[in-house]
Amino acid sequence: MIGFLAAALRPAAAGLAAALLFLLWAAPLRAADIQEVRSPGGVTAWLVEEPSIPMLAVEIHFRGGASLDPVGKEGLANLLSGLLDEGAGPLDSQAFQARLEDLAISLSFDAGRDCFSGSLRTFTENTDAAFELLRTSLSEPRFDPEPVERIRSQVISGIRARAENPNTIAGETLFQTLYPDHPYGRPSRGTPESVAAIAVDDLRTFVAERFAKENLVIGVVGDISADRLAGLLDRAFGGLPAKADNIEVPETLAMGAGRIDVIRRPIPQSVLMWALPGIKRSDPDYFAAVLMNRVLGGGSFTSRLYAEVREKRGLAYSVYSAVVPYERSGIILGGVGTQNAQLGESLSLIRTEIDKVAREGITAAELEAAKTYTTGAFPLSLDTNARIANVLVTLQILDLGIDYLERRAELVNRVTLDDVKRVARRILDIGAMTVVVVGDPVGVETTPPL
Repeated sequence: MIGFLAAALRPAAAGLAAALLFLLWAAPLRAADIQEVRSPGGVTAWLVEEPSIPMLAVEIHFRGGASLDPVGKEGLANLLSGLLDEGAGPLDSQAFQARLEDLAISLSFDAGRDCFSGSLRTFTENTDAAFELLRTSLSEPRFDPEPVERIRSQVISGIRARAENPNTIAGETLFQTLYPDHPYGRPSRGTPESVAAIAVDDLRTFVAERFAKENLVIGVVGDISADRLAGLLDRAFGGLPAKADNIEVPETLAMGAGRIDVIRRPIPQSVLMWALPGIKRSDPDYFAAVLMNRVLGGGSFTSRLYAEVREKRGLAYSVYSAVVPYERSGIILGGVGTQNAQLGESLSLIRTEIDKVAREGITAAELEAAKTYTTGAFPLSLDTNARIANVLVTLQILDLGIDYLERRAELVNRVTLDDVKRVARRILDIGAMTVVVVGDPVGVETTPPL
């Protein structure tokens, strides 16, 4: 059974965040620890009981996020995520925030490309009040003029500030190139113009059409029994509609093969981001791709890209690659930042290492090291109630099963060198690489796609 290193004294509201960071024992989370709780009204949640400290972490996800924003209203989901705790039910913004603070309850929301999520943290003694605040935020958001315009202004200011950031410019340009005719290619935070165009009716429509029981996934960890949670699930979510509006995001493949976009800026260092068509999480080769990428560029200080670009030549402080699986597509994403005069050499080295892995695969020693890290680091990441709650949600969204945590090491360890070589040849095609550079690089120019 999971246990905490020490009991916590009840802190003041200002100390809530620190209190929620208490570590768990390193004992692995087992399938036997996870309960599927179904309320009388048919709301389902996965629960891990942890009675040794009086706290509760709740993660909720609604399938469908920023990718469902209407054209011309990009940033709708993001704006909504900043407004659900700005007044609901009988409480205006000030009263709602005061209630959260008085009871040391943390409630926040976030909009990703594929989901809209919420996070609730509370002491056990305030569980009823916390679930009531969650209920009203989802079912009775107020959207009063003052908080709507205040949050809108903050969002637009943030967009304008990020618009001058080379990393933001590179990232948004890259995704526009990869997905020119797909929602993934649109800015999830929106533009100043699109956020300004969002009306209160748009916010209410999103809530009415997307916050539904069939779209809802819940993970709960902490000091609560299954029976008590079942009743609270109906109280918090029972009033939501059964069905969500049938809006589907289409499957898509990354585009822009062979294209290089150079966005000239008078800065001393260039930011480079690149992508290749990748795989989704449901792909049978997923773990082979993860292990391959660990060797290529995902291994911080141990990867081939790190060794060639930074360690041997000192061309950059950071160089990386990552497997990025979205619900409707997948990419291998990478990047580097370096002086303008060194950008061309850095890109050449990245291409060389990608091509080398594609042609030759990796070594047995590299594969074993990647397996050791991948199987060993994952259990250590489950060190707080909040992280475990988030994993419970992920397991449900991906339909991996309650026993996945016990099967995961086996799935990793069964990957062979031939598996890695096969997936490397499949997805590491440097001819399909899409590159965006922001800066004033020497010897690198914009080229059209192949």
